[in-house]
Amino acid sequence: MKIFSAARSHVLVLALSAAFFALTVGSLTAAELIRPKVIVVATFEVGADTGDKPGEFQYWVEREGLTGTIAVPGLDRPVRFNAEGVYGVVSGTTVRAGNQIMALCLDPRFDLTKTYWLINGIAGVNPHVASEGSAAWARHVIDGDIAYEIDSREAPADWPYGIMAIGNKTPLTAPIIPDWAPKPMQWTLNPGLVAWAYALTKDIALGDSPEARAHRAAYRDMPAALAPPRVLLGDSFASCRYWHGAVMQRWADDWTKLYTKGAGICAMTNMEDHGLAAALTRLNGMGRVDFQRVLVLRTGSNFSMPPTGRSAAASMVAEYVGMIPALEAAHRVGSPVVRALVEDWPRYAAKPPAP
Repeated sequence: MKIFSAARSHVLVLALSAAFFALTVGSLTAAELIRPKVIVVATFEVGADTGDKPGEFQYWVEREGLTGTIAVPGLDRPVRFNAEGVYGVVSGTTVRAGNQIMALCLDPRFDLTKTYWLINGIAGVNPHVASEGSAAWARHVIDGDIAYEIDSREAPADWPYGIMAIGNKTPLTAPIIPDWAPKPMQWTLNPGLVAWAYALTKDIALGDSPEARAHRAAYRDMPAALAPPRVLLGDSFASCRYWHGAVMQRWADDWTKLYTKGAGICAMTNMEDHGLAAALTRLNGMGRVDFQRVLVLRTGSNFSMPPTGRSAAASMVAEYVGMIPALEAAHRVGSPVVRALVEDWPRYAAKPPAP
């Protein structure tokens, strides 16, 4: 009964919210509504938006000329924009990122029904898949937060880790997920849009450095980690905890396969994409955004596990030699997609691109 009542309450809240914003938007003229063509979502910035040590947002602000600002209630930083219809927002980190995106999308001054979203940020890269400085377009976003867990030191000796899907009693068997378990646990992005973005950018040369090459040389038994940075198709595994290590990477690999029915490849790990995907999915259901226009581009600032023979504890706190290459790759790979959408806007406003 409690579950039923909660579900009815949630539906009522969504209905009332949709009605309120429909009335509010209806009171604005067409000329007054703000209609971004593309919104770039970065999850953090170190200091100022420009002119100092860069976080995920700074290169976008400086290189795309996002000089205009709009204060939005519920957002920690102003939304920035340029005259071409490119907007940028800092969502904040962890699953809380979804809260700020909800605040933005529920602001009645914005009409986001045709807007494209580029969720863009650094990540821990799986060394079995790619090297630091690489850029991965996600086909799937996986939620790594909702789980049963016991400390691995207390787990049976034959368990690979102490994490299980909700409703399961062991990580060794496929779960029978109960009806009451939170859903979804993965989001599939528009395959045609992802394929188009990848085709447009797959041959872009990414930055490298002697320091990065020296660092990845320690991963001598992992060919993908030894290779130069590249653009690839690879999925986003998100959880609020900053985890690290071979055991945890195996868990992320297994869960990516589990929740994508074997179709996914865990390439990039982060702390925000599941929250952002959940928020945008709900907003899609409210008619506020189009989830078929969402892209996720993650770039590897650090490996998600240590090289063979090194401890996870020592590796986790090591300096990020891939940080600047990852920030560079994010803009270098993301900006051609943004530019293409804006330059051919009449076509892409009507329908998302496909290969």
